[in-house]
Amino acid sequence: MTSQTLAASLRADAQGRLDQLPYGRLLDLSFEKSGDEVQLLMPYAPGLVGAPGRLHGGAIAGLLEIAALARVITTLPDGQPLPRIRPVTITVDFMREGTPVQTIAAAEITRLGRRIANVAVRAWQADRARPIAGANVNFLLDYPDQPKAP
Repeated sequence: MTSQTLAASLRADAQGRLDQLPYGRLLDLSFEKSGDEVQLLMPYAPGLVGAPGRLHGGAIAGLLEIAALARVITTLPDGQPLPRIRPVTITVDFMREGTPVQTIAAAEITRLGRRIANVAVRAWQADRARPIAGANVNFLLDYPDQPKAP
């Protein structure tokens, strides 16, 4: 599936799956929209365990990155070609252990420029006020018709 198809699904549907992304399919991710917020849901699976009884940090970081990407896609204007969106920097802060239950993540755009998007993401389990991890993600937006920097 192309990023345009993913964008169409995220923009049009109130809920759905992210099977278009191979890592999203591996993590069994789905999404729900409420207003302009997109929440990603990652159900617990035994394959996501790192240390016994704890989610693997890579699974949590992947969830955070995909949540940030989904937020950028849903924020960009409809009807225009989607840029190539490439992560430049991802800084993850693990705040508490992830337990074997569903994990939810949502992102907020802190700055959206012509070439760069800065996104803050939080992941939680039972209580949104007690996040298990957070991330700051910087994406490079590479539009097909933009002149390349020297």
